[in-house]
Amino acid sequence: MPSVKRTHHRRPLSAKASVSGDLLVWYDVNRRELAWRAKAGERCDPYRVWLSEIMLQQTTVAAIAPYYRAFLQRWPSVKHLAGASQDEVLGAWAGLGYYSRARNLHRAANVVVKEWGAAFPTNSAELRTLPGIGAYTAAAIASIAFSERVAAMDANAERVVARLFAVEEPLPKVRARLAALATPLVPEQRPGDFAQALMDLGSMICVPKRPRCGGCPLAAHCKGRAMGIAEDLPRKVAKAARPLKRGAAFVALDAKGAVYLVRRAEEGLLGAMLQPPLGPWTEKFPKLSVAVEEAPFIGDWVKKPGFVRHGFTHFQLEMEVYVARFRRRPNGEGRWFAAEEMATAALPTVMKKVIAHALDEHAPLLARLSSPARPAR
Repeated sequence: MPSVKRTHHRRPLSAKASVSGDLLVWYDVNRRELAWRAKAGERCDPYRVWLSEIMLQQTTVAAIAPYYRAFLQRWPSVKHLAGASQDEVLGAWAGLGYYSRARNLHRAANVVVKEWGAAFPTNSAELRTLPGIGAYTAAAIASIAFSERVAAMDANAERVVARLFAVEEPLPKVRARLAALATPLVPEQRPGDFAQALMDLGSMICVPKRPRCGGCPLAAHCKGRAMGIAEDLPRKVAKAARPLKRGAAFVALDAKGAVYLVRRAEEGLLGAMLQPPLGPWTEKFPKLSVAVEEAPFIGDWVKKPGFVRHGFTHFQLEMEVYVARFRRRPNGEGRWFAAEEMATAALPTVMKKVIAHALDEHAPLLARLSSPARPAR
């Protein structure tokens, strides 16, 4: 847990200006140093803000840091990113999950370059017209990069505001109300710092479990704390149990160890990413005789012991893995990838697991498959 420096706070005035003022005083002392965040007094780069916000959707700060640095080194501006191929972007994104974000990132870069002259729209309404940018992301970019007075409501901000106003209605239905409560708090001056201060407060102090209320600059204003229910907020509707799906994956190898991969449909789960050929996903694993009929080529398919497990947002997946080796490459709609190409191939994490399970004796290839995305030399 990062250390937090204590500041002296006024006893509460209920005025909204006091809330934003106290939060900004705390932020000036305790703000996190993040690779994409401009230092105090520096001008924000909207490209960096946008890139980080897209990466941070449903992903942690710690997880995106190496990806962000690699992206920025490889594509230092929106023009560079627009000039990349979708496959290059997907390959660099591999491991971050939610791959529609990467496809939309590339699409949005092209829109910004072609329709906006490589300059990002400067307000939240226009930013929302870009692929992959929703209400929160648009507000975050507009407030941080362009000082628009708008509430940027990520999960951290929602938690802070729900506790501050003791909002007991559950998420996600209460999101609009939380945004409405937060909007008057946004100051005319430094709206971007206010947005980032809410994020930092939720990450460092107003955490989901055991919030550190004793070090919170808003403790005197917090209705949730006064009522003794802060830790229970925000309330959430109970999630339904995720169903379990099962299937078979087929890893075909040529004489030199190249792997046969096919591309998924452009839209939908893992859209446009690469994978070994798969059978259908059903409630049960297919019998051996059925699985072999689903294989992409006729060959000597051997089932590896065990299976690969992976969790998606709405379901759990288990796949048995079949391997076959071919002296001559069979013809198919996919492409054979040599071992040295696998590190930059647009393979989602679950498919890396499948190939690693198939090639457990190929340590060098496994090392390349498990390495994080990195810029081309």
